[in-house]
Amino acid sequence: MHGSYQYHIQFSFSSFIWFYNQFQSCFPLGKLSFPAIFNFGASNSDTGGYAAAFIQLKSPNGDTLFGMPTGRFCDGRLIVDFTTESLDLPFLSSYQNSLAINFSHGSNFTTASSTIRLLTANVVPYGHASQFYLPLQYLQFAQFKNRSQIIRRHGDMTIYASLLPREETFSKALYTFDIGQNDLTQSLFFNMTIVQILPAIPNIVNHFSNIIKNLYNFGARSFWVYNTRPLGCFPKILTSFPLAEKDSVICAKPYNLLAQRFNAELKNALARLMIEFPLATIVYVDLYSALYFLYTHPTKNGKYNYSEEAICGGNISVNGKSITVGSCKDPSVRVSWDGVHFTEAANKFAFDLVSTGDFSDPPIPLKLACHPR
Repeated sequence: MHGSYQYHIQFSFSSFIWFYNQFQSCFPLGKLSFPAIFNFGASNSDTGGYAAAFIQLKSPNGDTLFGMPTGRFCDGRLIVDFTTESLDLPFLSSYQNSLAINFSHGSNFTTASSTIRLLTANVVPYGHASQFYLPLQYLQFAQFKNRSQIIRRHGDMTIYASLLPREETFSKALYTFDIGQNDLTQSLFFNMTIVQILPAIPNIVNHFSNIIKNLYNFGARSFWVYNTRPLGCFPKILTSFPLAEKDSVICAKPYNLLAQRFNAELKNALARLMIEFPLATIVYVDLYSALYFLYTHPTKNGKYNYSEEAICGGNISVNGKSITVGSCKDPSVRVSWDGVHFTEAANKFAFDLVSTGDFSDPPIPLKLACHPR
């Protein structure tokens, strides 16, 4: 007993020293260490990529905070928005957007419907999967990094140079990832079974690992990686597969198990990368558990409001007349925004949980996710 207690004291002291050193490295002279964020993903963190590349979203998207559509599939802010706010950085502009953009504090390479690996026509019909899959997002980042420094060197202190990151920004920045959901759901919605999808998961995760390696070789050192969400709780899944076995909170159990399988593979892959790259901080963030908590406490945290026939912003026919569906009443007490994306309230709830480090492996808070320099 005495030995166990002594070990606990020593371990706690060691943990305190580690966090103190991490704090000193991440907050030199009391200043935040992340000068920029570079985000990769799909619609859950898309701040305008789809809208810039294809077509603008309609109201009520964006109405809660912005008062207008901003390219976000949400009534307001996304988890990536709460991330930038917590680090005292501006909202990230999409790399796809070429109008009046300041990239000095980072860029967002996401586009809705993006996947980790490119889905071929024999898996998902052409036009339903984004061509901005993760390897292409990485290539865009690589081009951005190289060209931005050419402009800075030749532009000196012109307005163009001031709108782009400094060379040292790339090694000090936080690299965030929120992708993988579409690799599973897009296959499901086009008649692939869970049994057919499972064998592809290791290959999908391997593609993801390769991107982390490439970014590391480009100088990236701080990675914040979200796992995929509880798919079986999505209203879109529940209405598309009504006969699926339900768990205790009426989520579709087989589809949550599919998400858990992907998440387990991802977590193991990141653990291997941490061993391979000891000079990096790679944090696996369990967003699945944070969001699943919302479904286990529906009256406390709100509930979803969804209909295949009446999605917010869409057009429906009522008594022979076409009308646009208005905003879901009081989205602040709802979890689901449109059947597959979450409300600002749900995003805020999840971010508040995961940013503490309590849902992360290693258990590092967001603001300490840099590697000691």
